[in-house]
Amino acid sequence: MKYRKLPIIIEAIQWFKNGDHPEDDCKDFVGSDGKSFPGEGAIVRYYRTPECDGKNKCNYCEKTMHYHGWIDTVQGGHLVCPGDWIITDSRVPKGKHGHYYPCKPDVFEKTYESLRVES
Repeated sequence: MKYRKLPIIIEAIQWFKNGDHPEDDCKDFVGSDGKSFPGEGAIVRYYRTPECDGKNKCNYCEKTMHYHGWIDTVQGGHLVCPGDWIITDSRVPKGKHGHYYPCKPDVFEKTYESLRVES
């Protein structure tokens, strides 16, 4: 048997750094050195784990882990590399794990096509 993926319309934004997602709502903080810095994003959080000091290189994109993000999902969570697309799944209620999830650029390009939306 053959199957075709059902056509659905998604919203997505390409993520490169903390604060790129329009719903991240990063607040500015002032460090002990007096310089301001953006806080963590609400959708794409900072990537952190006890096993990684941020200087390790990513197995997917070769950039240091310091530049990566993390999204909580139904499966527990996913690493977000700079350049990944953040997809909004409108079928999942907002605020629930799985409403947002990352997609690698090559997979995104093969799976989705841009729609021109007239305003």
